[in-house]
Amino acid sequence: MGTILAFAAGSLPLAGLGTAMSISVQPYFAQDLGLGLIAIASAFFWVRMLDLGVDVVLAIIMDRTRTPLGRYRAWMLAGAPILMLGVYQLFMAKKGIGVSYLIIWVLVYALGNSMVQLARAAWAANLVTKYDQRARFYGYLGFISVVGLLTVFGLPPVAEFLKLKVNSVHLMGWVVLAMMPLATAITAFVREPINVDAAVTSHPRAALKDYWAIASKPEVLRIFFSQFALTLGPGWMANLYIFFFTNRLLFTSGQAYLLLIIYILAGIFGAPLIGYVGGRFGKHRTLLAATLCYSLGLCTVVVLPKANMLLTIPVMLWCGFMANGFDLMTGAIMADVGDQVRLEQGKERMALLYAVTGLAQKLAAAGAVIIAYPLLATMGYQPTLGAHNSPAALNGLQIVFITGPIFWVVLGGLCFLGWKLDARKHAQIRAELEARDTLVAQRAAQGARGASLPEHGALDPGVI
Repeated sequence: MGTILAFAAGSLPLAGLGTAMSISVQPYFAQDLGLGLIAIASAFFWVRMLDLGVDVVLAIIMDRTRTPLGRYRAWMLAGAPILMLGVYQLFMAKKGIGVSYLIIWVLVYALGNSMVQLARAAWAANLVTKYDQRARFYGYLGFISVVGLLTVFGLPPVAEFLKLKVNSVHLMGWVVLAMMPLATAITAFVREPINVDAAVTSHPRAALKDYWAIASKPEVLRIFFSQFALTLGPGWMANLYIFFFTNRLLFTSGQAYLLLIIYILAGIFGAPLIGYVGGRFGKHRTLLAATLCYSLGLCTVVVLPKANMLLTIPVMLWCGFMANGFDLMTGAIMADVGDQVRLEQGKERMALLYAVTGLAQKLAAAGAVIIAYPLLATMGYQPTLGAHNSPAALNGLQIVFITGPIFWVVLGGLCFLGWKLDARKHAQIRAELEARDTLVAQRAAQGARGASLPEHGALDPGVI
């Protein structure tokens, strides 16, 4: 358990960072700095387009990396300072910035984030290898991520309660910057298992054919489309959250953040429980159920009385509980597919596989901004503080806020209908992998006696 907690510590600043970018930083650009919705949408869209190939290139290099620090640890350590620089420039941005400023620093932020997140994702997939234990492990990671989210988003309502005159976005930025070096250092001490690569054919195929085999693999395509939909739905909602809850439901900014904390707080129970259910009843079934239940809960938002905390809290708890199953289960499922790919190709491709989900997330994030914000502008909605919005504009805000997330989240769950890589099939894959790895390690030891071998193996199942 100590190893799991040490590795999960790295999630503390990262978990709140992505959500803060959508929910707080982008509205901050519009409301406080006076940038137009179209300008913000254009900047983030073009950054996503420029950034599309970065994850794939990084992943290919990561999977081939050999350093004294390990395969993925070195990349995490290199990416953290770059990410911190991007966070500082975006969270502390001042009036007078333009689209070019956003494009430059969002690109820096995206590069650092890709390096850290890809390295951690591939590393995590190799820490625990059994089907049910892997689901629970990702549940623990989700639990720690919730703690990180609460730390970041708990500050604005606390500051409002204490009547502190501090910008909430700046406050979030400083907390992330303070946590990141410490959290990264703690994770760096975790052992990194390095799988033995093995040639599985007498005539090794060209690398490009291996990559194409991954890109065209039905399981990978399903996860790609599911991840796209499950990122676009909540991301769409996150970009409009502050606008909807303050202007349509008439909560104060502090109340809106408090409700967001409650939404996040549900993950303390949701992440471990969903992880357990995923290991017990199947990850794909659990994911499908979570998407349907989340969408049903979101439907009730349209009938909530305005500014009614008592009735809104249960809805936020329900939706927050279910939302924890999205990335948690897709991450665990992709780890299973990574084992299947390594058995087929004899090469570690874990980072490349998570680059596929990263690509889906980036496309979805771009889509969430470039679709939702222009739709609001078309309906006449004005995001600037103090602006008057007509009833028609507010109705348009509600329609855009509700319909997009429900459609995409349901679609993301339906991608796993008929999924075949269950616990039984994965157990067969692991048995074949372990037998082959043992043989390869024995041959390597016989052929190079006296040479030091890379650290090999995964966590003892008893730690879960």
